Amino acid sequence: MGGPVCLLHPFTRMFAMALKDQILEVIGGPHPAAIATLDGKLPAVRFMVLAGFPDMTLVGATMKATNKVGQLRKNAATAISVWSGKEFSDPYVEIKAKGKVHEDVATKKKYWNPMFTQYFKTPENPDFVVLVFTATEITYHAKNMASVDVWKR
Repeated sequence: MGGPVCLLHPFTRMFAMALKDQILEVIGGPHPAAIATLDGKLPAVRFMVLAGFPDMTLVGATMKATNKVGQLRKNAATAISVWSGKEFSDPYVEIKAKGKVHEDVATKKKYWNPMFTQYFKTPENPDFVVLVFTATEITYHAKNMASVDVWKR
């Protein structure tokens, strides 16, 4: 069994790669992001610092006792928005994702960032958890709202 096969025309594949690169320019590395989870039937939105990765996941750190952790355990569906954050006209993305709470030390060490020390002290802190959001769809809004493109997993 091989990996997935791309049946798109070569030009379409190039465009899809270019779109992914444009998205990564917005989400790559740590950025403030607005994250919406479901609190029962109502959305609950908060800001978090998330780091985006080339596999179109975003990762953040939080305390186990936060509302968002309880909400993600009940319903993994999330919506995230990240703006590149320089000029008002700069690109931004809207993301539909599935969130997962990770409490294992291996994952916490994998994503540990020295900036976490002031909040969590060490990756072994039992109150520290990692949230991994796997994008299922990303809507990319180009600079000056010139175009809107959608990437799907």
